[in-house]
Amino acid sequence: MLTQMLEHEGYEVHAAENGEEGMTLIGRYAFDLVITDMIMPVKDGLKFIMELVREYPDLKIMAISGGGAIKAERYLTMASYLGDIATLEKPFKRDVLLEMVRQQFAPPT
Repeated sequence: MLTQMLEHEGYEVHAAENGEEGMTLIGRYAFDLVITDMIMPVKDGLKFIMELVREYPDLKIMAISGGGAIKAERYLTMASYLGDIATLEKPFKRDVLLEMVRQQFAPPT
């Protein structure tokens, strides 16, 4: 669903099932933005973001979560402590997601 929304808007998208696959993709392609769920198998969003921040400090990152063992807002708060990470709680409206993605590409004010 997320992939389709972004592709429909003209973005090039590479999707991964977990953080480990995500790191493999980042090694193969140049990314302007990574959108990650916080709850994933193999390597969760928190570990994935920590690795991204360490290895690609200038990469824009957006974390999304619908919660799980703890509330979504707590997962997203943890993500925001790792750096300049945009966060979005699920469920979200298509327009809200697209506006947040556009903001990631806007020049700083």
